[in-house]
Amino acid sequence: MAATARLRLGPLLRYVDWETGGTATVWVEADRPCTAEVRCADGAGGSAPTFTVAGHHYALVTVTGLTPGTTTAYEVLLGADRVWPIEGSRFPASTISAPEVPSDAVTVSFGSCRWAAPPLDEHDPIGPDALDTLAARLAADPAAARPDVLLLLGDQVYADETSKATRAWIAARRDLNEPPGPHVADYEEYTRLYYESWLDPEVRWLLSTVPSCMIFDDHDLIDDWNTSESWLAEMRALPWWEERVLSGLMSYWVHQHLGNLSPAELAADPVFTAVLTSPDGTGALRDFAARADADPGFTRWSYRRDFGRTRLLMVDTRAARVLDEQHRSMLDATEARWVREQTLDAPGTYDHLLIGTSLPWLLPPLIHDAESWNAALSRGERGPRWARFGENVRRRADLEHWAAFPDSFEALTRLIAEAGTGDGAPATICVLSGDVHHAYVAEPDWRGAGEPDSRVLQLTCSPVHNSIPRSIQWGFRFGWSPAGRRLGHLLARHGRAGRPPVHWDRTGGPWFGNHLMTLSLRGRSASLRLDQARAEAEGVRLVTADERELTAPRTPARSEPE
Repeated sequence: MAATARLRLGPLLRYVDWETGGTATVWVEADRPCTAEVRCADGAGGSAPTFTVAGHHYALVTVTGLTPGTTTAYEVLLGADRVWPIEGSRFPASTISAPEVPSDAVTVSFGSCRWAAPPLDEHDPIGPDALDTLAARLAADPAAARPDVLLLLGDQVYADETSKATRAWIAARRDLNEPPGPHVADYEEYTRLYYESWLDPEVRWLLSTVPSCMIFDDHDLIDDWNTSESWLAEMRALPWWEERVLSGLMSYWVHQHLGNLSPAELAADPVFTAVLTSPDGTGALRDFAARADADPGFTRWSYRRDFGRTRLLMVDTRAARVLDEQHRSMLDATEARWVREQTLDAPGTYDHLLIGTSLPWLLPPLIHDAESWNAALSRGERGPRWARFGENVRRRADLEHWAAFPDSFEALTRLIAEAGTGDGAPATICVLSGDVHHAYVAEPDWRGAGEPDSRVLQLTCSPVHNSIPRSIQWGFRFGWSPAGRRLGHLLARHGRAGRPPVHWDRTGGPWFGNHLMTLSLRGRSASLRLDQARAEAEGVRLVTADERELTAPRTPARSEPE
């Protein structure tokens, strides 16, 4: 008799269709080849065979027949056996909510940088996990309003900052005294990171019932991934790097990227077809990852989602980079053209534009000027000695955001102004970012003519679960101050960097801690809430640290929070 398949990871509710309201995708990992099936209480459902990568067995099930405007519970079967919900689970049933069609309302929660929380019986040195805390709140009150979609903006796993438990597990496989030491080395070790993060009971339930969109950032592979041309050359010379980067891209494709795509996009994807139809898709996926690593224009990790009258562009700011020091660009030409086309496609058909980019567009002014100064030095504006100094500082200080790619910063700024101007302009254009381990709201003023009609905001929310040294907290605060601005101007002048096309102010924050931001978009109105996970006498809970209307007149910058 054939052995019974077991559920190793998932289910994750990923794509939900906002055009017809009738389709969704559910991702699972089983412990052996089988057929995965999703059965909904209202009769909707679907099934898919597993595909194999590096000895692991995954399925992405397309669920059809959902009724728009309804919520239905679902269960997962592997073969003939029900494996979800887990017998005796303390959590409510996992559900799929099919949106009303058409709809002009959506609620989006977002954040980045989630280091896996330790077990409940262990002390958490970096405080309560905002995602865990959200899950606990929703599970305790199944009738409570929940996000329509969760955007995870990078560093979903930390390949270069492993936990004590993961280091012990790696040490049982290989010698940690040999490179890459306690960092992950191959695909199998990447799967350990996803197990550690997504088998967290609260997070596992949350991801099974709230659709999610994801994009990588550097720690999904390694700190400072693709910082510069010389950095990449040095990494490619290391004997362990090839396996690390290929495994990182392969595991990202399996665990995160596939779920970002619609069923139609999946059906048209030759890599997915090759992996799905092969007895073992490892070779096909590894070849794809090698080509993607060698050529930033070979594939596109960015994607677009439309939630009724809200458009999301999730932009890859890591793998699409052009690193030639004289032609540095955050996005290669093909990627930049795609972002422009999607931004300007069918103006007037969306009320809100969300640009998801793991790295902030608008940083504290001092840091922006330091990055543009550093970029000028590194490309040789002050000669070879200053160029070597610039590269050293770039790596030590992580100077690699949009400001470190000045032409790309200006191109994005112009694109936002263009999209936000005219009769078809959306009410808001929000750049959603993470990475910098604090949260803030910033708003730009365009210099001279060209002020867009849309209200434009930089909304940065990080971390979901991580920490930041007090010295760096002070540095971020100083970066917004008048003295910091003056210092930044001096640096930019020294590098002959020029001034950016916009001026901006902080209108909220900085806030430090573990956070989630939530956008509530309805018609042409928009509001923002920032929730912080705090441990209080009555237990861990989400506390609202800020609420504001985004379509109201712009407010002046706030004083420093206590």
